[in-house]
Amino acid sequence: MAGDRIAASLAANPHSDRGDKKRVVTLGNVRLRDQDTNEIILIPTPSSDPNDPLNWPQWYKYYMATVICLAMMICNFLAAGPSIAMVNITMEFFVGAHPGRNPKLFHEAVAKVAYFFTTCALMQGIGNFFWVPVANKWGRRPTYVFSYLIYFASAVWLCFERSYGGFLAGRVIMGFGAGAAETIAPITIADIFFLHERGTVMALYSSFLAVGVAIGLIISGVITIDHHWRVIFQVASALVGLVLLIAFFAFPETAYIRETPSNSDDDSSTGTPNQRSSTEKNPTATISDPESRRVGSSPLPKKASYLSTLKIFHGTITHESFFKLTVRPLGLICLPPVLWAALVEAATIGFLVAMTSNVEIAYEATYRFKSWQVGVCFVSALVGSLAGIPLGGWWGDKVADYFTKRNNGIRDPEMRLPAMIPAMITAPLGLVIFGVGIEKGLHWMVPNLGIALLNFAIVQGTNVALVYVIDAYRPVAGEITLAVMGFKSLFGFLLSFYTNTWVQQAGYMNAYGTMAAISAAVLVCWVPLYFWGKTIRHVTWGWPVIGYIHWSEDREVGE
Repeated sequence: MAGDRIAASLAANPHSDRGDKKRVVTLGNVRLRDQDTNEIILIPTPSSDPNDPLNWPQWYKYYMATVICLAMMICNFLAAGPSIAMVNITMEFFVGAHPGRNPKLFHEAVAKVAYFFTTCALMQGIGNFFWVPVANKWGRRPTYVFSYLIYFASAVWLCFERSYGGFLAGRVIMGFGAGAAETIAPITIADIFFLHERGTVMALYSSFLAVGVAIGLIISGVITIDHHWRVIFQVASALVGLVLLIAFFAFPETAYIRETPSNSDDDSSTGTPNQRSSTEKNPTATISDPESRRVGSSPLPKKASYLSTLKIFHGTITHESFFKLTVRPLGLICLPPVLWAALVEAATIGFLVAMTSNVEIAYEATYRFKSWQVGVCFVSALVGSLAGIPLGGWWGDKVADYFTKRNNGIRDPEMRLPAMIPAMITAPLGLVIFGVGIEKGLHWMVPNLGIALLNFAIVQGTNVALVYVIDAYRPVAGEITLAVMGFKSLFGFLLSFYTNTWVQQAGYMNAYGTMAAISAAVLVCWVPLYFWGKTIRHVTWGWPVIGYIHWSEDREVGE
């Protein structure tokens, strides 16, 4: 869509009374193209304030996206990376446990050491039930800074911890701090990019979510060639510290309170071009005063100084209670589109978590690979992830725009769903190829191909699914992402907890074949959602259980 013309936002009319009308919730159904000129309409409508993130230079927006992706990658670096040294970690914490000399004790010890990784992954999800409300209530910047401070402190601690109980406690705390970037990133992206740009940038987010695991495994494997496995934590501590410094000195607040378009009864359901002539945010309003959104005659504010951007807290974003912000994800998961997106994450990323928790043992037993050799095998994950970026982002945007044009310029979130087809094929195929390759002792390139295909599906498919539900419920993008990622973390925890036992009892081919069947059944559900998703969204929005979690007016962002 690079060559598409962008419709200019019309000047606000300070005397218009449209801002006094209650905005009808459209659940993502908006007019994205002008009915007469076919120009793209900027959604949300940017204000004339130079401090509005939507008005930032494009290069600066992509700088912010790069920092977000870096934070994403590092947040998963230590989540799975050290699992590449599972054998050595087990033998250090449980003296006498050796895969050759005492296999029974070794397998029992491995199950206990697996807690280091499963509990960390679990806390990455559960911790966000605290971090996301903080981000929605007080801003993205304090969330990034304080979560990474906890992440950095725990990483340094684990460089020296020698007891099993202490190390497990450190991993739990690490998970609490590390998971915030994973869930806050989509909110930040939605803060600074327009609707028609969001799919491509979200594809980068999804890719680095998967790449973080692969990079962690590769670097951790290389480190173990000549160094003790604890050096992994030393290297990671330096990387986490670097991101913490960037977050503090070069990552401004992206939350911005803007005047939302108030549509009349006859155009609210489709978001007509009148959105472009809606009232703008009061230039003198601050982030801590949601009531000050009404139009005034004060002069435009000056661009904020660098020193002022270093403030950790910039005020309160919403008047909604912290409790409501915390419990809303529990209600959102009851909505069929959100539940489906969560299941897509679980049936792809969850299965990758299960695979990584077992991969060293699988390759060691089948190919006699050392830790670093197993880590290098995850170069295939990088290849698959990078291949998924254009098909999850650019292709997803193209598909959605194609159906938008056919619908006279009106965008429904479901118009993105046909882009799920590649992931629907590659995720089950990758799981089958991995299981068969290990079980039958085929060339090591066979299971590597399975890893590549699964990572491709993670970037491509989960991005389409997540952008779909964010488009549908944009004002609560943070809670939506939390509902999806929290469910994925719980599923991944349970699955990785039982993966080794499941594989021992059923074999690789049967275990991963079952995972493939589950994955296919979940991913193919995009078809009924494409045809009936709009009806389902509006009907379920009226369910009594959903009534309590409806968002307040001060959460509206013009979509």
